[in-house]
Amino acid sequence: MNVLVTGGAGYIGAHFVRIIADQKGKIVVVDDLVGGLAERIPGIQIVRLELADSQSIDLLRSTIIENEIDTVVHFAARKDIEESVRRPAWYYQQNVGGLANLLLAIESTGVDKFLFSSTAAVYAPSTEPCSEVSPTGPAHAYGRSKLLGEEMLGWLADSSRFKSICLRYFNVAGAGSPELGDNSAHNLIPMVFERIFSGKQPVIFGTDYPTRDGSCIRDYVHVVDVANAHLAALEYLEASSGGSEIFNIGTGKGSTVLEVVDSISKVSGLDLTPKFGDRRPGDLSSIVASVEKANSILGWRAEFGLEDMVQSAWDAATVS
Repeated sequence: MNVLVTGGAGYIGAHFVRIIADQKGKIVVVDDLVGGLAERIPGIQIVRLELADSQSIDLLRSTIIENEIDTVVHFAARKDIEESVRRPAWYYQQNVGGLANLLLAIESTGVDKFLFSSTAAVYAPSTEPCSEVSPTGPAHAYGRSKLLGEEMLGWLADSSRFKSICLRYFNVAGAGSPELGDNSAHNLIPMVFERIFSGKQPVIFGTDYPTRDGSCIRDYVHVVDVANAHLAALEYLEASSGGSEIFNIGTGKGSTVLEVVDSISKVSGLDLTPKFGDRRPGDLSSIVASVEKANSILGWRAEFGLEDMVQSAWDAATVS
């Protein structure tokens, strides 16, 4: 198996690349290096390009052919929910357009397996836990762009030999090693760290949600578990006869924002008293995964809990 990984220098992508580097054939990473860091994946070939640029198609196609790529793992995407509310057209251009360009590049090549990084943000508010057949209805352009990506892959699988898997991540956190920490300012744990390091109080957006303490509930899943889910999905794809499948990737357990802040306080040894702000556009009150399908079909289940995520993230953020 020769694998092209888009966004492979990013936070989640780099964890996956590290895992498969010694287990598969050739690994080639495509990344614009806007949010990704080349030093996360030393020794791995990186092709620097912007997927949403239509001029990328020819370079992608030649890269695939020259490296005899048969499998694509697509992490690359914009994922700031607030930004997607402000700039929906740009999010469609980046996420939907980027995927479309990648699929155009794949045409007439040897690629027949595709693994897509999707999100729990495709779901509509519903009775929990969310299963793969729960109603979809994204509350923002980011979630809609991912749902459109899933639909594209489904149509392609229906019309060709192409087979794909879409992994709907819930809230990814933690670090597999200090150099692979999450440097995004858009995820809760690094957002809290950023406030701590700048001498400010953490901010909690919304305290009147219908949850056990008024703050949002999310299913947090360790990034190493997510990377291992991709490995399990690739093994399933290799044995699959075709079509497109969707799997939730989470723990099946929810934590409130206040509980996460409390865990950070315990791990860091700091007395964190949060500030409270208004709800953010597009935030759901609660979303937790049903993971029975991934457990039974992929043979995958999350091994780490919230404290593991917070501790590993803190270690990565404070390494000298």
